[in-house]
Formats: sequence, structure tokens, C-alpha cells
Amino acid sequence: MFGRLRRPRRFYGGRWTAVLLSPAILTILISSLAFSTPREKAFSRLLPAAPALAAALWPVLATVLLGTFCLLVMISLSFLYTDLGTPYTAAAIILVTLAAAYASHVRIQREEALFHVRLVADAAQKVLLRPLPSRIDDVEIESLYLAAQEQARIGGDFYEVADTPYGVRLLIGDVRGKGLSAVGAASAVINCFRENAYDQPDLRGITRRLETSITRYSAAFPTQELPERFATAILVEIPHDGGAIRILNCGHPPPMLVHRGEIRVLEPSTPSPPLNLAALIGDHYYVDTVPFDPGDHLLLYTDGVTETRDRAGEFFPLPEWMRHNGPAAPRELLDRLHQDLLRYSGGRLDDDIAALAVRCPNSRGPGTAA
Repeated sequence: MFGRLRRPRRFYGGRWTAVLLSPAILTILISSLAFSTPREKAFSRLLPAAPALAAALWPVLATVLLGTFCLLVMISLSFLYTDLGTPYTAAAIILVTLAAAYASHVRIQREEALFHVRLVADAAQKVLLRPLPSRIDDVEIESLYLAAQEQARIGGDFYEVADTPYGVRLLIGDVRGKGLSAVGAASAVINCFRENAYDQPDLRGITRRLETSITRYSAAFPTQELPERFATAILVEIPHDGGAIRILNCGHPPPMLVHRGEIRVLEPSTPSPPLNLAALIGDHYYVDTVPFDPGDHLLLYTDGVTETRDRAGEFFPLPEWMRHNGPAAPRELLDRLHQDLLRYSGGRLDDDIAALAVRCPNSRGPGTAA
């Protein structure tokens, strides 16, 4: 009877069962009151409410069967009580049941259409933000993505990792803008990185290719928000021989580094322009080299993390949070961050969130380049 119904995310176990059975419970309650109270109370007039409620929860056949049962209840009551207004209430039950059956049919069609749209969105997200390997060249890497809207699947935040001849290269960024145009721009940047991370010997060369890619995309798909469509990004290179990492920051929030137990905010020594703004402020890109010893941790994130607010409007204190949590495995660190962000914001995020957690191995395995 309920085979086509799908469980909403917000209800679990007994709570959802009670909601699902509420039309039947309401029918039993109204019927019991109608049979056990004097005619003057006329609880039977509430019977049309049961199929109306069923339209929001049940399929068409179940809704029609419930309406038919309510009609039979009304007919039974007419044998016990005279002058109950049975024809009017029965007509109301029939009309409401027909309307409820149609509403149930439309609802189910929309649910199925939404289900297929979500399948497409999930497939698009897997292409845009494909699952990352948990370990590359003995470097542990984990990712986190949270959509601001509960039903959202993809957005303007992006990340990618590549194992290249020059080392493990990471990209994380955030396209300024909303809607499909932001998703398209993020896709253009990611695809460009995937192609050029293996060929370009220097992070500056990759960044210039990313700049060209997003500029071409913006020109090919102009929108009213074109002047504001740009992307902040960070590129990180972890050489195979270890010892240090190279960072190129294009206007992105600075990463957090746990180096020998101390928390460092890696502000760029010289700012580099965000992507798609080089024509306005120049295409001079600067690379910083930072020590990265065995056991060190690196956290890359988008501004949705630091701009998460509590009820008082205070921003999430990421540096203090890092000091409090201390060194942790990448997966554990991101799980804690996920839980604490939701707790801090009261379960409501105002912006998409993406993060990458990286840990340098304490010892390099056999077969790893020295």
C-alpha cells in the first residue's frame, strides 16, 4: 500500500511511521467520536479531513480507499442517527476524495521528477567533485563538502588532487556567484587543473591556465553578474622528496598548518590576484615555500567555514578550534569540523563549505620517491 512512498530525510523510525499513519489515525478518532457522542456534536462532519490529509502522504489508491471507508462510516451513522445531514457530508467526502486522489497523483509525479533530477545532480557532483583517494604517495588526504541548502547537490565550491611527476598537487577554490553559472565556472577550473597539473612544471603555469579557462568560460556564457564572476583558489604542491610545500594563494582564505605541534595561519607573503581578475590587477603570481615535516597537518578550506555564524552573529573561530582539537587524522579532523560547524550554526549554514585535510606521513613507505 505504501510501496511508492519514500522516507523524507527529516523523519526516522517511529516518528515517520506515526506521520505516515496519521490519516488512518485521524479517521479512527473521528469515527469513534461520531459513534460515541450525541448527534448534536456532529463529529462526522470532520470525516472529509482524513482523505484530504492522506493526499499529502499516501498514493492514489490508498487515498481513494480511505475516502471510501469514510463514506461507509457516514452511511453507517445514518442508520443510527436521523437528520444527520448525511447527503451533504457524503457529497463532501466524495468531492474531497476525488480532489485528494488527483492531488496525490500530482504529488507523486513531482516526487518522481525530483528524484530523477537528484540522480542527475548526484552524477554531476561525482564528476565535478569526484571522490578523492585517501592516500597519495603516502600523503593522507580527506575531503569535506557541505551544501548550504539541504536539497542542494552541487555549488560553486570545488577541490581536486592530482598525483603528478612534480609531486602531489592540490586545488581548492570558490567561485563567486550563484546558480548554474557558478557551477559551470567551477567545472571549467577543475577540468583545466586536471589537464595541466600533470604537464606544467610550476604552479604559476597552472594558475595562468586556470585564469585563461575561467576567462574563456565567462566570455562564452555571459550573465548579468559577469563583473562579479571570479574565483578564489589555492594551489599546493607537495614534492615527492618532502620537507616543504609550495603554496600559491589567489585571494583565498589562508590555510592552517600544524607544524611541530604549533598552529600557523599561512598568509601569503605577497598577494596573488583571484582568477578572472588578472586583466584588472595584473597576472603576477607568487609562490611561498613552507616547511612540511613528517606528522604535520594542513587544512585547506573555503570561506564558508570561517564565515559560519552563531546566533549572536559571531564568526566561527577556526584558529582557536584548530588549537583546541590539536593534531588528528584527516578524516577525524573533518568529521569534527563538520559536527562543530553544524552545532555552532544551529544546523543552518549560510554558504557552501569545502575543505581538504592533509597529513604528511611520519615515515615514507617503500617504493616512494626519496
